[in-house]
Amino acid sequence: MIEFILNNKVIKTTANAGMTLLDFIRENKQLKGTKIGCREGDCGACTVLVGTLNNNNITYQSITSCISPLGNANGKHIVTIEGINLPKNLNFVQQTMVDNHATQCGYCTPGFVVSLAGYAIEKSSESSSTCNDAVSGNICRCTGYKSIEKAAVSVDEKLAKKDKNNQVEWLIKEDFIPDYFKDIPEKLMQLQPSKLEKGGIIVANGTDLYVHNADKLSEEKVYLIANEDSLKGITFNNNECTLGANTTVTKILENKTLKSIFPKLKEFLKLVSSEQIRNMGTLGGNFVNASPIGDMSIFFLALNSTLTLKNNKGEQRQLPFQKFHKNYKLVDLEKEEIIVSISFEIPTKNTSFNFEKVSKRTHLDIASVNTACKIISENNIVSEAHFSIGGVAAIPTYLSKTNNYLKGKEITNSIVIEAEKVLQSEITPISDVRGTSEYKRLMARQLFFAHFIELFPQTINFQNLVSK
Repeated sequence: MIEFILNNKVIKTTANAGMTLLDFIRENKQLKGTKIGCREGDCGACTVLVGTLNNNNITYQSITSCISPLGNANGKHIVTIEGINLPKNLNFVQQTMVDNHATQCGYCTPGFVVSLAGYAIEKSSESSSTCNDAVSGNICRCTGYKSIEKAAVSVDEKLAKKDKNNQVEWLIKEDFIPDYFKDIPEKLMQLQPSKLEKGGIIVANGTDLYVHNADKLSEEKVYLIANEDSLKGITFNNNECTLGANTTVTKILENKTLKSIFPKLKEFLKLVSSEQIRNMGTLGGNFVNASPIGDMSIFFLALNSTLTLKNNKGEQRQLPFQKFHKNYKLVDLEKEEIIVSISFEIPTKNTSFNFEKVSKRTHLDIASVNTACKIISENNIVSEAHFSIGGVAAIPTYLSKTNNYLKGKEITNSIVIEAEKVLQSEITPISDVRGTSEYKRLMARQLFFAHFIELFPQTINFQNLVSK
C-alpha cells in the first residue's frame, strides 16, 4: 500500500509503484493542471513539489513527475498546481505572472508557477539559489522568457521581506500558499506507509530509466531504493569523503564542506541538467546508466574515486571507479548487486581540480564533450594527474596514458601540447547527433588546454598552445 498526501488529501493506493507520478495525478486523480509535455524530464510542464519530513520540518523540492515512479511518493507530500491555488484569488506567483504578461498559450505556466512556489517555500537568506535557478528546468516556447524573468524577479523582491522565524505563516499571509500547508507536518507524522517490497527492476529516482521505459516500468514490478537510508549521506573521515549512492547533485551543491573543497562547485554543477533533475537524479543511477557523456561519471573519474558495491547477501566489495565501465552500457555489476557509495581522497592545498563541458546549449543539455581533471603538483612539477573525458569513446574514459605521461613532468606549454597528442591516441570519437568525430577531437583538445589555462594561468599561455 502506497500512502502519501496529495495536496490536502491523504492518498492510499495499491496502484503499481512503477507507474509514473504524472499518470497517477492526471488519470487516477483527474488533476489535469499538471501537464504532459516531453515525457523525458526536459520541459518542466509536469513539475510538482515533493515535501519530505525531516525532524518535524518539511523540505520541498521540485521534480518532473513524468519520469518519477509513484512509489517514491510514499510517505511524502506531493503538491500540484491545484495544491497551491487559493480559494478566492490568484496566489502571489500566479498574480505576478499575470501582471508581467508572462504567459501566452499557458501550457507551460503551471510548471513555472509550481517551480517558483517551491522556490518561495525553500528560499532562505543562506541559500545561493536564485529565481532563475528555480525555473532552469522549465521551458516556454512562446514568451521569450523576459516576461517570466521579470515575474520571477518580483517573487525574489517579495521574498526579501520573508519572516525567517515564521516562514510558513508568512507565506500563507502573503498569498504564496494556502493555509492547509501549516497542518502538513502533523499529517505526515500520522501516515503509516508500508515499506515497498523488494524484487523486480532496481530503480532509484528513475531519471534515466524512465526516459525510454516509463510505460514498461508502469506495468512491471520495481524495487525502489531511493529512500533507503543506507544509501544516503555525505561523510568526511580523515582525508576521505564518501557519498551514498542515492546522493543527488542538489545534495552535493548544498554541502558546505564540499563547497569549501571545490570553490567553483556551483559553477561546475549548474552545467549538469536542470533544477528538477538535479533534485532527483542519483549518483548511483548516473553511474549505472553508463552513458559515455554522464557528467557525474566524468567528475568522479577525475577524482580517482572508489566504488563500494553490495550484493543481495550483504557482501561488499570495492572497485576503482575507472574499472567500473567496461563497454558501451556495460558495467562491472554482478546480478542483484548495487552501488552503495563512492569515495575519494579530499584534495590538499597542492591539488587543482577543474570541470569543463561543451553542449549545444550552455545549460539544460547533454554534453557533446565533457572532461574533468585533478592535478597534484608542487613547484610546477606534477606528482599525480587524473584526467577524464566523455563523448569520445564508448564509455566515460579515464585517460591512463595521458595521466602517466604527465607524472613527473614540469607544467609548461610544450609539455601540455605533447600530453594532448597522447590524449588523442586514447580516444575514439564517432560522428553522431552531437557532432562529428573531427569536432569532438577538436573539443577534446580545446577543453584539455582549458584545464591548464584555468588552473595554471601564470604558466600556461593560450596563444602558445594554439599556435603550435
